Amino acid sequence: MTSNPVSATLGPLARLFALIAGYAVLGLALLITAEVLLRKMFNVSLQGSAEFGGYTLATLAAFGFAYTWLDRSHTRVEILLERLPRGVRRGLDLVSVLSVTGMAVFMAWRGWSAMSESAAYGSLSGTPLMTPLWQPQAVWVLGLVFFALVAAATAVHALVLFVTGSPGLAQAYGAKSLGEELEEHAAQLSERGAGQ
Repeated sequence: MTSNPVSATLGPLARLFALIAGYAVLGLALLITAEVLLRKMFNVSLQGSAEFGGYTLATLAAFGFAYTWLDRSHTRVEILLERLPRGVRRGLDLVSVLSVTGMAVFMAWRGWSAMSESAAYGSLSGTPLMTPLWQPQAVWVLGLVFFALVAAATAVHALVLFVTGSPGLAQAYGAKSLGEELEEHAAQLSERGAGQ
């Protein structure tokens, strides 16, 4: 992650959430494997594996957004970006950060509304488990709110960098250059090689 105050402050928590989400995917894979084997060999089904799989995927996506945003790994279409003047690129970097922040806040708001409605009406899943929907939605909303907070913090920082004319805006929030991507991959490869 780039070294900026937002990444330094919120990055470790975002990384922890991303690691937990990764282990949840591993657990989900094991659960699905057990489900397939039990069905095939013993004609027995684990009730709720598909339901919990859906909750897990929605939740890990919500928590992964913040880590991916701080790592500058969200997909960006930048084919023309490098050909534009520096001032225009700075403006587009700011628009990008503000757009993501707006979307993150919107998702958290709508997620909160969905969870509140589920809790108010006592909505249950339409499966044999009859899970109260507000429970998995609460974890999902927590991830969305965390992403919104991270995005808002990056927006404030990006605005400060933009207004002060700091060249750090592109480094902190702009699209990664091909050189940066290659350096990251080379560092990851050397880490893997050193670990053997």
